[in-house]
Amino acid sequence: MVIIIILLLIILAKADVNLSNEMSSNTACPENEKQALLNFKKGLIDAANRLASWDPHHHPDCCRWIGVVCDKRTAHVLSLNLSLPPWDEHTDFKSYRMSKLGGKINPCLSKLKHLRYLDLSNNAFEGFLPYQLGNLSNLESLKLGAYPFSFGLLYVENLQWLSGLSLLKHLDLSWVNLSRASNRLQLINTIFPSLDEFHLSACQLLPGPSLLNVNLSSLAILDLSFNHFTNQMDVGWVSNLKSLVFLDLVGNDFHGPIPDFLRNMTSLTHLDLSSNYLNSSIPDWLYSFSSLQVLRLLGNQLHGDISSAIGNLTSLNDLDLSVNQLQGKLPRAMGKLFGHFKNLTILNLSNNLISGPIPIPFWQLKNLKELCLLDNSISGPISISLGQLSNLERVSIFNNLLEGVVSDKHFANHTKLKYFYGSGNSLVLRVNPNWVPPFQILYLDLGSWQIGPSFPLWLRSQKHLEYLDISNSRISDVIPRWFWGLSTQFKHVNLSRNQISGQIPYLPNGPDIFPLVDLSFNNFSGPLPQIPMGPHQYMIDLSNNYFSGSLFHFLCHQWSGTFSTGFLSIANNLLSGEITDCWIKWQSLQVLRLDGNRFTGKIPSSMGTLSELQSLNLHNNKLHGEIPLSLKNCTNLLAINLGKNELDGNIPRWLGQDLTSLIILILRSNKFGGNIPDHLCALSSLQILDLAENNLFGSMPRCISNFSAMVRGNGSRYKIIEYIGYNGPPTLESASIVTKDQVLVFDKTLNLVRLVDFSCNNLSGEIPKEVTSLQGLQTLNLSRNHLTGKIPESIGSMKSLESLDLSQNQLSSSIPESMSSVTFLSHLNLSFNKLTGIIPTSRAVEEVVKNLMSETKLKKSVRDKR
Repeated sequence: MVIIIILLLIILAKADVNLSNEMSSNTACPENEKQALLNFKKGLIDAANRLASWDPHHHPDCCRWIGVVCDKRTAHVLSLNLSLPPWDEHTDFKSYRMSKLGGKINPCLSKLKHLRYLDLSNNAFEGFLPYQLGNLSNLESLKLGAYPFSFGLLYVENLQWLSGLSLLKHLDLSWVNLSRASNRLQLINTIFPSLDEFHLSACQLLPGPSLLNVNLSSLAILDLSFNHFTNQMDVGWVSNLKSLVFLDLVGNDFHGPIPDFLRNMTSLTHLDLSSNYLNSSIPDWLYSFSSLQVLRLLGNQLHGDISSAIGNLTSLNDLDLSVNQLQGKLPRAMGKLFGHFKNLTILNLSNNLISGPIPIPFWQLKNLKELCLLDNSISGPISISLGQLSNLERVSIFNNLLEGVVSDKHFANHTKLKYFYGSGNSLVLRVNPNWVPPFQILYLDLGSWQIGPSFPLWLRSQKHLEYLDISNSRISDVIPRWFWGLSTQFKHVNLSRNQISGQIPYLPNGPDIFPLVDLSFNNFSGPLPQIPMGPHQYMIDLSNNYFSGSLFHFLCHQWSGTFSTGFLSIANNLLSGEITDCWIKWQSLQVLRLDGNRFTGKIPSSMGTLSELQSLNLHNNKLHGEIPLSLKNCTNLLAINLGKNELDGNIPRWLGQDLTSLIILILRSNKFGGNIPDHLCALSSLQILDLAENNLFGSMPRCISNFSAMVRGNGSRYKIIEYIGYNGPPTLESASIVTKDQVLVFDKTLNLVRLVDFSCNNLSGEIPKEVTSLQGLQTLNLSRNHLTGKIPESIGSMKSLESLDLSQNQLSSSIPESMSSVTFLSHLNLSFNKLTGIIPTSRAVEEVVKNLMSETKLKKSVRDKR
């Protein structure tokens, strides 16, 4: 994409040169204007060297410089255009960002007295806009707007300088901070009677005095998006703009019904009220806007059915009602009405509550390019008439209740199809074995379709695939040799949850934009595949297969560079031998999962070089020795799971001293000895601490109350670890948790789990009362130790407890009465202790009383004998 940007700039430069060449050969730009441009360049940050042509030694005539257009006769600079196109998902983000001009806008531009067109938009300028720009009295178009990802911040303290630009017809100040400028709208209203296009997106405009007398009689396009307007009183004045045809109010704070001041603005051709808080039904008067070409109401809380009056919007070419709460069926009458929409090219009803089948007349939208119905409850089959929509480029129907057979006839005329998202339905794909699709698709998502048992041979014709998901599609074949060489553009390949077998010699060599390869939950065998050499970011999931052998050839590549793999899971395979000590080549790893294999030996010290690591899972192997000291360098770790190995030694103090961001620490089922170090109490973010089934002795640390995340009752606002790949779903941290005498696997709700498990050790002494300050704790297991003394009287303050196991200790005295206030308790085991007295009365305690009565001298409360 960088090449494309450079080509665009070269084309622009050539256009400028051609214009300049028409001038007299004796005419060059005036010296003072050339110096003004050079002074402007001096203050810029031009990392991509976009202004290389601005060199008076090689190009003395500034009319030949890129972005500059001069008058054919006088050579005065008439236009300066240094803008960039907006970023899109196919553009390399780092290179795009580097292409932006930065620095401050020099006031010397005001010396370009004849300038009519100034476009510096979509760059990364910062600081205050120079008021001297108001001296450009011939200016007709001023575009200074930035956009998201512009990484600059322009300010304006006073807009009075705009009064010198009375000829302006186009003004764009988007993403310029106007919060410090007073009377901004009033001033602009006064001085720009000829303005026909006005952009004030994201200018931090706050509600203020409304314009009583609107003077913007020529204004046709108005963009007030992403500000802080809250009700129709703030912008009701726009209803007096008689020439207005384009109105953008996206991303404000409008609540309640769709603003009534719009009712009489029937000349609008473009209306966008997306991303507000509108929570009414769509009013009937809006359906009378017969001139509307674009109607976007997405991202609100609109409800009710879609009225049949929508058929009156006969000029629509873009309709987006997605991400609302619209409900009901797509009635046949509505399908017929869509026949009126001969110009409709974009239809988006996704993320609503729409149900029922798609009516047959719905497929008469011959000009449709984008059809988005995802995340509804639409049911029934897909009509074969889909194949008649020959202009379709994007189809999104995933996460519905669609069922039935889809054949090659459904794609008969789809020569322009580039994106097809269909996962999350119960569809069956049946095509001719020799079918060659008429399209060359980029993104293909058929997850959970029934495609197998054979591998789809028709994929061989698709040479530009970037995203492929045929997961959970009942394929029980081998992967053909041609598949991995199919496309050099692969960014996402998901073949998981099939029964694909055979060996994989190598993984695809994709581009530098986070390619994801997910081959998990299949029957692959043999050695691990080779990873291509080069700086390609990968998410690699080879878990839950039958790969065997060692890690050496996989990890210790002969290539001298380092891999930029961010996510690597080879969990639950048959890999064996030592975990080889080559991790210095894997510096970009954030998530590493080697659990559920047969690895032996020690944890390699080179893992300590993984400074980006957030999650380390070596659970369920046969590793021995101590935790290496080098791991203290992995200061970004959020989760460590070393459980079910044969590790020994003491629990290192540096776990609490250096890995202060830890949220999950699982060391259960090992051979650790010594005391529980007080230093662990420094882990204030810890939510899961599992040290069960070791040889720990001594008393419980009283500083346990420092676990702040367990003191709070509410769950974290973030998921524990969420590694997001390019155009792929987030990969969540998961953990097997022992609670309520069950082993449960948590992932999506892991952020809500709060657990302390010290069971099956040799701990002694009393249960410290400080443990009862952990009011957010859900599971506390101290069973099978040698704890003595009383159950803390304040245990009733642990309001979130669902599971409490203190069994097989030497606890004595009575159960505290406060236990009856722990209302969420569903699993309680106090058996095999020396408890006496009366069991406190509560519904929760009554339900688990059978565990209380075993090997104790407890009695039911007299109040229970009825």
